[in-house]
Amino acid sequence: MKQRNPLLIVILALGVFGIITTEIGVVGVLPRITEKFGVTASQSGLLVSLFALVVAVSGPFLTLLASGMNRKRILLLSVLVFTISNVVYMITDSYGVMMLFRILPAFFHPVFFSVALVTAAKLVPPEKSGAAVTKVFAGITVGFAFGVPLTSYLAEQFSLETAFLFGALVNAAAFLGILFWLPSMPVGERMSYGKQLGILRKPGLWLNIGAVMCLFAAMFSVYSYFAEYLGQVTRMSGSLISALLMVFGLVMIAGNFLFGVMLQKSVTKTVMLFPLLYIVIYLLNYWMGPYLIPMLGMIVLWGIVHSGGLIISQTWLMDESGEAPEFGNSLFVSFSNLGITIGSAAGGWFISRLGVHQLVWSGVLFAGLAFVLIVVKRNAFRSQTDPAGRRAAAE
Repeated sequence: MKQRNPLLIVILALGVFGIITTEIGVVGVLPRITEKFGVTASQSGLLVSLFALVVAVSGPFLTLLASGMNRKRILLLSVLVFTISNVVYMITDSYGVMMLFRILPAFFHPVFFSVALVTAAKLVPPEKSGAAVTKVFAGITVGFAFGVPLTSYLAEQFSLETAFLFGALVNAAAFLGILFWLPSMPVGERMSYGKQLGILRKPGLWLNIGAVMCLFAAMFSVYSYFAEYLGQVTRMSGSLISALLMVFGLVMIAGNFLFGVMLQKSVTKTVMLFPLLYIVIYLLNYWMGPYLIPMLGMIVLWGIVHSGGLIISQTWLMDESGEAPEFGNSLFVSFSNLGITIGSAAGGWFISRLGVHQLVWSGVLFAGLAFVLIVVKRNAFRSQTDPAGRRAAAE
C-alpha cells in the first residue's frame, strides 16, 4: 500500500540536505580548517576532493550490492554514519582523524542518494513518483542554498565546532524521522546485476559520463576555493563571504527552476549552452575579481549558472541510463563526484603554482572539454532525437 504521508518525502529530502551539507559545507570553512590544523589551502582542499573520490570509486558497486537490502535499514545506517562523522569533526584536533571521518561517510553517500530517490518513488502512487523524486532531489539545491552558507556563517559568527554541530543535528533529525515514520521496505523483485551493468555497454553513455565529469570539474575547480578566491583576490571579509555564500545558494534555487524549464524545451541545446555560459562567467570573474562592487553582481550570475550544472548533468546522464534508473543514479553520483575530485585537485594545483587569481582558468579548461564531448556525442548520435524537444514540439 502506497504511503501518502507527505512528511516522508520531506524526511528523505532532509537526509539529502544533511549529506550535501556535510559533503560541501566544508567549502565555506576551508580557511578556518587551514588555520586550525596548520595545513596549506591545497591540503585542506583534500577534504573535498578525497570525499568525492571515494564516492566516485565506490558508488556503483556499493549501490549494486545494496540493491537487495531493506531500504529503511540502508537509509538509517547512512545518516547515522554522517551524524557520527560531524560529531568527530567537532571534537578532533587531528587533521588525520578528520580526513578519516571524511572518507568513511563518503562510502554511504551514493548509496543513500540512489536509495532515497527509489524510496520516494515507492512511497507515492505511480503518477506522482516523478514529483516525489524531484522534491527529494531538491535537497541538493537547498543544501547549496542554505547548508553551505549556514555552515560558513556559524563558523564565522560562533566557531568551527558550532558549524559541525549544525551538520550533526540535521543528520540526526533525518535519522529520527526515518526511524519513526518510514515503514520497513524490503526489496521485492530485484533487477539482476547483469541487466543493470548492461547499460555500460552503450558507447553514448560513456560520452555522457565524460561530459558530466568535465562539467562538475569545471564547476568545482573554482567553487571549492570560493572563500579563498573572494578573500585573497577581492579582499572580502569573512562575514561578507559567508553572506555571499548564502546569496549564491539562494539564487541557485531560481537557476534550478530556469534550467529546468530550458531542459523541458530541449535537453541537447541546454546541455550544449551550459559550458559556454560557464566560460563566460569565469572570464568575467577573472576580469572583475579585484573589484568589490562588480563581484557582488557576479556572485548572483555565477550562482544562477552554477545551479544548472546539477539538474543538467543528471538529466543528460539519465537520458542514456533510463532502463536502470537506480544504477544510473549511482553512476551520476559517482562520476559527478569524480569530476569534483579532479576539479578541486586541479584548482589546488593552479593555486599552488600560479596563484589564486589564476584559478578560474582551470574552470575554463574543463568547461571547454565538456563542450567538446557534448558536441562529439551530438554529432556521433545525430539520428537520436531529443526527447524533451520532441515532447515540446508535440505540445
